[in-house]
Amino acid sequence: MRNNEKRTGQSGAVRPESPAAALAAEQSQGLSFVTPTEFVELPSRGELYPEDHPLHGKPVIEVKYMTAREEDILTSEALLKQGLALERLLSSIILDKNIDPESLLSGDRNAILISARQSGYGSLYETKITCPSCSNTANHPFNLEEKSMSLGCLDQDALREKNVSLEDGVLHALLPKSGVSVGFRLLTGKDENDLASQAKQRKSKGQHSVITDQLIKIITSINGDQDKFKIRQFVLSMPIADSKHIRKLHREMTPNVDLTQMYGCGHCGHTLDMEVPFNTEFFWPE
Repeated sequence: MRNNEKRTGQSGAVRPESPAAALAAEQSQGLSFVTPTEFVELPSRGELYPEDHPLHGKPVIEVKYMTAREEDILTSEALLKQGLALERLLSSIILDKNIDPESLLSGDRNAILISARQSGYGSLYETKITCPSCSNTANHPFNLEEKSMSLGCLDQDALREKNVSLEDGVLHALLPKSGVSVGFRLLTGKDENDLASQAKQRKSKGQHSVITDQLIKIITSINGDQDKFKIRQFVLSMPIADSKHIRKLHREMTPNVDLTQMYGCGHCGHTLDMEVPFNTEFFWPE
């Protein structure tokens, strides 16, 4: 984190002769405050952005601490209703205004949001959890300090283990059931927002196609063919085993922040490793 300090100043040796001049001088000098900033480590290390992207090759991004202005954003009923609160928050705290938050990879966005939450509200995050064993619901605390980086496709050993190759930001793998070779890419903020908007529209029409929408969004080629119509037709007829396989690969190959922690049910004693859920309490704690 970059340390920023309060700065006060004196105008000089000559004192104003009149009370009005003295008051004006005092008001003009006042106290100035520079909002502290910090450097957030990017899971992607900047290696997965194209050369013309502001974050290409940059392992960190500088963001400012949340202030009352960001609280206004997070409590804006209009922004919340439109689902734009977090997008505006990212735009507000990222210092380099050449960076479009929607162009950021999902894992990098998560890293920034987690860091902002820590600096704004602290590392203790308490939210309601329903035990998968006894269905009892109770508040459970998580510590956001207990996080690590998952390198995903930047880990050469993981690529070899999963039989996946990475070329120019596109991942390639063979599907287990059909034997088809697929190319797929990682999701950006814009992709996530588009998928959320699609899901909302389809829900209003009584439709449900979250999985196929995601697959159509991430798959870039089928046996080397990049025709979008053919990709869509393949997705709609894809065996379940292949669908699960590529979605699992996509999740594992995405550089991200790993917030898996131990959960223990105070009612029945059931324990398991759980990924910290991003519920409404994350940015809106009581």
